[in-house]
Amino acid sequence: MRHPSARALHAYWDRLRAGRAAPERAEIEPSQIGRLLGDVFLLENTENPRYAVRLAGTRLCALIGHEMRGRSFGAFFAADDRPTLFGLLEGVADGQIPAVSGLIGETDDDRSLDLEMILLPLRHRGKTHARMLGAIVPLDVPYWTGTTPLARLRIRTLRMVIRPGEDQSGGFTGLRRPGAARLRLVQGGLS
Repeated sequence: MRHPSARALHAYWDRLRAGRAAPERAEIEPSQIGRLLGDVFLLENTENPRYAVRLAGTRLCALIGHEMRGRSFGAFFAADDRPTLFGLLEGVADGQIPAVSGLIGETDDDRSLDLEMILLPLRHRGKTHARMLGAIVPLDVPYWTGTTPLARLRIRTLRMVIRPGEDQSGGFTGLRRPGAARLRLVQGGLS
């Protein structure tokens, strides 16, 4: 993880899970991650829309240019990256393993922005596929950020965050398509 906010959100999630695969959604206390809330999103695993955005922070909505709540998370990604995105989301839910992804945000006037996305599985009332916590943060903040919305997100890299001794299968078979970003398992997490 490159961005301090992604590392801080992962550390908070890791403390909450206390050795379990994932914490319960009800254990998330917004006041404990107050400075991160502008970049945070919460997804609900639904069929229609697929992986609906339940909550999205104000900085994230400003990057996209409008409210994200209620829409499919895939709607914010380039059409050819959606199968990879949904495969990644399913893999995080199936394996209960966090993921970090390098993204490129593109505007309609050909500007781009390097971003980092973290995806953290959550349980909701004991169900493992119900919710997911995440954040999307810019790695650099150019002058136009927040005034020119990102028209689409593209996936550049995918990495699973696995601590030593944890199961590394994670259900990530079949994620890669020709020309797609490569999946790499990363040992460690925070030390």
